[in-house]
Amino acid sequence: MLMMQRALRRLPLHCVMPANNPLSLSVQFADRRLADRLTRTRIRRWVLSAQFAPAELTIRFVDADEGRTLNRDYRGKDYATNVLTFAYSEEGSDDGIVRADIVLCTDVLLKEAEEQGLPVEQHATHLVVHGVLHAQGYDHEDDDDAAEMERLETEILARLGVPDPYLQRN
Repeated sequence: MLMMQRALRRLPLHCVMPANNPLSLSVQFADRRLADRLTRTRIRRWVLSAQFAPAELTIRFVDADEGRTLNRDYRGKDYATNVLTFAYSEEGSDDGIVRADIVLCTDVLLKEAEEQGLPVEQHATHLVVHGVLHAQGYDHEDDDDAAEMERLETEILARLGVPDPYLQRN
């Protein structure tokens, strides 16, 4: 899987986007504050825009307490973060299906959107795309990987009509 991702990184985005990758998507709202605004249809569209392989994904919206607990228990960081991705297919799945849970913390998402002056839906789109890329093995642990992931995010978000989130921060 990792070798495929490295090969894909050298191609323009329009060459990497397969036409019809199967997607099994579960959307859960443990924190229901955004359930009416972020519909399953919208979330599915965002996921599909960043999906390069068949996938079985769960997108779960949680409050700060659950987000903090997950971040502390699984990453050793005692605070709620905007998005956590638990990728399972990297651990030996030979069938090529990306399997992951992507957890978005509603409290952090709302706070960041307000601080950055962004519509909540726009910031949620970015976080979903970011999480889906993580599920497929992309990361931002070093400068080169971060630049590649940001480039992909920017291209995907542009196709969804969302401005470059990295330009807005500068």
